[in-house]
Amino acid sequence: MTIGVVLLGLAALGLVAWLAGRARAIAFAGTVDRLQIHSRPAQHGWWVALCALGPALLLVAAWGVTGDSIVANRVLAAIPAAELPATPVEQQAILTEAKSVARGDLPGAFNPVAGKAAELWRATERGGTIAVGILALALAAAGGAWGYTRVRPDFRARTRVERVVMAVLVTASLVAILTTVGIVASLVFESWRFFTMVSPIEFLTGTTWSPQTAMRADQVGSSGAFGAVPLFWGTVFIGAIIAMIVAIPLGLMSAVYLTQYANPTARKVLKPLLELLAGVPTVVYGYFAALTVAPAVRDFALSIGISSASSESALAAGAVMGIMIIPFVSSMADDALTAVPSAMRDGSLAMGATPSETIRRVMLPAALPGIVGGVLLAVSRAIGETMIVVMAAGLAANLTANPFQSVTTVTTQIVQLLTGDQEFDSAKTLSAFALGLVLFLVTLALNVYALSVVKRYREAYD
Repeated sequence: MTIGVVLLGLAALGLVAWLAGRARAIAFAGTVDRLQIHSRPAQHGWWVALCALGPALLLVAAWGVTGDSIVANRVLAAIPAAELPATPVEQQAILTEAKSVARGDLPGAFNPVAGKAAELWRATERGGTIAVGILALALAAAGGAWGYTRVRPDFRARTRVERVVMAVLVTASLVAILTTVGIVASLVFESWRFFTMVSPIEFLTGTTWSPQTAMRADQVGSSGAFGAVPLFWGTVFIGAIIAMIVAIPLGLMSAVYLTQYANPTARKVLKPLLELLAGVPTVVYGYFAALTVAPAVRDFALSIGISSASSESALAAGAVMGIMIIPFVSSMADDALTAVPSAMRDGSLAMGATPSETIRRVMLPAALPGIVGGVLLAVSRAIGETMIVVMAAGLAANLTANPFQSVTTVTTQIVQLLTGDQEFDSAKTLSAFALGLVLFLVTLALNVYALSVVKRYREAYD
């Protein structure tokens, strides 16, 4: 018996419970006064189904969370102590290998002890799943029977069901909120540990980024350089300057054409095609930037006499990033222009202004707050991009304004610092959390300001 079979059985019991509760409510609905009936038959059915499924699903969820640790403890207890390694790390390695073999992720065990543990793991996990499945089905049957006995004309099934639904919604909201709190808390705590090793002034104002610290104090480079200004500049240069130079004109002109000039048939075809750009995976943009745009940019630079052009450049990454965020600018500008009252446009045309003059002097100024909000949201999206920069802009922390040179960004360095096996007690690794905290605060400020601008705009034309 697998968890999938257990869930399928619980779903069947839940359906039976819902039908039984609904049928009983329908049966007494025709024998008593309608004023004495508090809830509808379907609500009684949901009550019985919740009584059946609630405790059973909680049990299955608890097994899913704690099952591996329970199985691991039982496997360790079943293996003779003489065959087990002495250190907990080696024991954990054997259990990890045994788990992979038992679940088919590995064809066989390299360690004989892990092979024996795999058989024990498979048998123990199967037995535990069967026991949990039987107990869950029994709980579902008992809960459904108890809920069924509560069904009567004056029973407040609707109130009970609504309370359960409200509790689920509140729990879902709390999960999202607590996840955000946990992310912020982890960033702040690890950043605080980093700033106990490195001065915040050096981090925020230094111009040399070289976090490769040595293992011993007598080695060269034993004190890394953690000046993050080149990373901040690279992020702004690629995401907020080059990308916006590409995205704002193209996105804004696309929105103007689609809202003011395109006929309904053309708009119906072109707008979805334009918004498809937002659904392309960023790694695909990265391939396009690295294999197509970056060589073209380098060849162009060499053709105009710039011999220092790099094969990975800020211009290549920023241009492709700008193409990627065109739908963000275009959609927000489209909504802003569409929301401008038609009386303003018609009045301008009636006064003798041409369509282009109306767009430049009436429509765009009226829609400017919404357009600015869309641009700010696009900037916050661009400065958090990683794959395009990793594949097309390089890893060199250069403080340069030359778009044909290789630069790097905050997100790229975070990927580099946290890739592979790392020790989370060194300034090198902890610097990734400080970079993440700065990036989080910047994007949060941009999003809050953009949403406030959009909110003021919507209030003006609602």
